Amino acid sequence: MRFELTEEQQLIRDSVKEFVQSEIAPLAAEIDRDHRPPLETIPKLAELGLLGMFVPTEYSGAGLDALSYVIAVEEIAKACATTAVMVEAHNSLAIWPILHYGTEEQKQAYLPGMATGETMGAFGLTEPGAGTDAAAQSSTAVPTEDGYLLNGQKVFITGAGYAKVFVVFARTSNEGPAHKGISAFIVDRDLPGFDIGEGERKLGIRASSTPPLMFSDVRLPKSALLGKEGQGFEIAMRTLDGGRTGIAAQALGIAEGALAAATDYAQQRVQFGRPISSMQAIQWMLADMATEIEAGRLLVYQAAWLESQGLPHATAGAMAKLFCAEMASRVAGKAIQVHGGNGYTEAYPVERFYRDAKITEIYEGTNEVQRILIAKSLLKSTRRA
Repeated sequence: MRFELTEEQQLIRDSVKEFVQSEIAPLAAEIDRDHRPPLETIPKLAELGLLGMFVPTEYSGAGLDALSYVIAVEEIAKACATTAVMVEAHNSLAIWPILHYGTEEQKQAYLPGMATGETMGAFGLTEPGAGTDAAAQSSTAVPTEDGYLLNGQKVFITGAGYAKVFVVFARTSNEGPAHKGISAFIVDRDLPGFDIGEGERKLGIRASSTPPLMFSDVRLPKSALLGKEGQGFEIAMRTLDGGRTGIAAQALGIAEGALAAATDYAQQRVQFGRPISSMQAIQWMLADMATEIEAGRLLVYQAAWLESQGLPHATAGAMAKLFCAEMASRVAGKAIQVHGGNGYTEAYPVERFYRDAKITEIYEGTNEVQRILIAKSLLKSTRRA
């Protein structure tokens, strides 16, 4: 299947590519080295419409489709995986559930500020004891006369260091199956009892802010409930269905950045009196890298296109994430090999691409989880009546 981009989608690609080269690429190595979120880029991302891509125009958003979104994430990740995940988490994880499950009052209250970058958002699902097992939530939101009392902790929360609004999941009931007792809430940063911890220093996407959230008797009004009580697990899983396509696009962009760096280096590096690009061993590595990237792009674009058409896309998204995450690690590894010893140093970007690629196999559902989802879909579709 070949995707012909619309004129608008091609314009988005060209605009984002130009923006990346002028505003994002020059900062990528610095913010990685310093473990510093590029907060100065947020207003510029908002001005280009990249912080409210799904948001309808009536809420100050760009009103674009999922394919336009993954194209933008892909282009950003070619230069900086950290900035790509900032855009991805804000759009896919924070905005999407409010847009699809929020009341009109909640949409009016939050979406305009989120779309314009005035209010950055984050997604609070993961806990110290609830990673892949998302139903094992220990955070609680005990119903009270006028709302809920929130207690607990979340970890590895992308954007938590600068976000102002959080979609948080907590247990509201212990009756019945574990996943049926989870609810979702929109939580403002400035509420008493809500504290942000110190972020980790990570192997890759080092500039991404991921500190823990701590809730101690945080009083939430009834209006903070997102969706219905007990609907939180459904909201989380549906949000991740689309979110993993964004991560696949991030992985795809990382791989494309690594290939571009390797191709450029191979044509400049001279050994035995000729550019190493003339050597078959190097050519074969570049050919394998390019082929895998093209396959990954088709998977990502197909998943995004299905979502844009309102068609089932969970399995396609799982396939895209599974393939692209592992492909990005392979491609980045080969890019280092093309660079030889130079590729193992911070003087060249491929070592950063290699470190950044690994996380795409882990967050928003590990690749083991993606295999489970794909297998269940396959077996369900082929089950005998």
